[in-house]
Amino acid sequence: MDSGAEIVLDFSPYFRAYKDGHVEKFFGRDVVPPGTDRVTGVSSKDVQIFPETGVSARVFVPTTISPGEKLPLLVYFHGGGFVVGSPFCSVYHNFVTSLVKEAEVVVVSVDYRLAPEYPVPIAYEDSWAASHASGSGPEPILNEHADLSRVFLSGDSAGGNIVHNMVAQAGEESLGEKVTLLGSCLIHPHFIKREGDDSEKIWRLACPTTSGSGDPRMNPISDARLARIGCGRVLICLAEIDWLRDEGLFYYETLVKSGWGWRGGDF
Repeated sequence: MDSGAEIVLDFSPYFRAYKDGHVEKFFGRDVVPPGTDRVTGVSSKDVQIFPETGVSARVFVPTTISPGEKLPLLVYFHGGGFVVGSPFCSVYHNFVTSLVKEAEVVVVSVDYRLAPEYPVPIAYEDSWAASHASGSGPEPILNEHADLSRVFLSGDSAGGNIVHNMVAQAGEESLGEKVTLLGSCLIHPHFIKREGDDSEKIWRLACPTTSGSGDPRMNPISDARLARIGCGRVLICLAEIDWLRDEGLFYYETLVKSGWGWRGGDF
């Protein structure tokens, strides 16, 4: 047997990593075309944010919106361990479509570049650039309908980790002159609580240059920016039997202790 074919990390049904460095990606390979969803009445279109890097996004708006009407802007980051996932796959297209319908918001769902082909920090760099461009770019839909005084960031799993790193960066530099970042929502976010656990193994695959379990991008205890995150509200959503539940609680507890000014509670 070829030693390079040895599996070093089996995270099926999402991906499988091999000793020779290649990764089989299973999740998020399907593509739903943009358009108008007949059930929800939500319209979507794909936009190029940075053609030189291939970073793009899918923009969602309710078709019931009036000309010139402004709605809150939500920038969404999909999950997948920084390795798989896409705003164009059925899971995230359908989820964001339902979110737009229920919340009556404009959503920019970001297609950041994935590891291991594009190792972290590229995902963070793409996400920050896309968030900044959402508030200052040339896209007509956003210019007409996005209320930049009501901007929120959200994401699940690795996307939830990206949200933390974006609001932490927003505490140090602006997302744009006209942008007011009101809040963030982290859905079963991906952090590292224990050295050697699955979260750390996935992180090391995505970020080979990491310092490990103490990396401040993945361990909030090590992140000096936590007390200065650049938004006024944080919502953390956890699933009772999700394998990332403990990591999400760890983030919540660390945020409460950070001195950021927590005003929430448990639900």
